[in-house]
Amino acid sequence: MDTTPSALVESPGGSPLGPPPSAYKDVVRFWELRRIAYNGVLAVVVILWIAISWPHFRPAFTWQSLLFLIFAAALANLCYCAAYLAEFPMHTSAIRLGGTRWRWTVWLAGTLFAVLVANYWIADEIYPYVTHPFSH
Repeated sequence: MDTTPSALVESPGGSPLGPPPSAYKDVVRFWELRRIAYNGVLAVVVILWIAISWPHFRPAFTWQSLLFLIFAAALANLCYCAAYLAEFPMHTSAIRLGGTRWRWTVWLAGTLFAVLVANYWIADEIYPYVTHPFSH
C-alpha cells in the first residue's frame, strides 16, 4: 500500500478527497483482528486473578458480578475503539507517520494500558471488598 501523500485520491479539480475505500477496509481489518488478542489478554488477566486467589474470590461469584463483568468487557471494547479516532484522521491527512508501522506500537501500548487498568481495578476496587470465607 502506497503511503505517500500522492496516494490520496484527487478530485477532477485536483483537491484531495481522502484515501480510497480500500484504505478504510485495511484499517478495520487490522484493528478488528487484533481486538481478539486484546480481549484474550484481558481475559487471561481476569482468569489469573481468580485462579491465584481463588478462595478469596469464591463468594464474589454472583449474578450481579457476572453483569458487572459483562459491563466491564463492553467498556474495555469501547475504549479499544479509540484506535479509530487516531487512525482514520491519519488516512485523510498528508502526514502518515511512516506508513502503518506505528499501528503495532499503538496496539501494544493500548493493550498494556488496559492490562494496567484491569489489574488496578481488580486489586483496588474488587479484591478488598470480597470477604474471605475463613475470616468469620
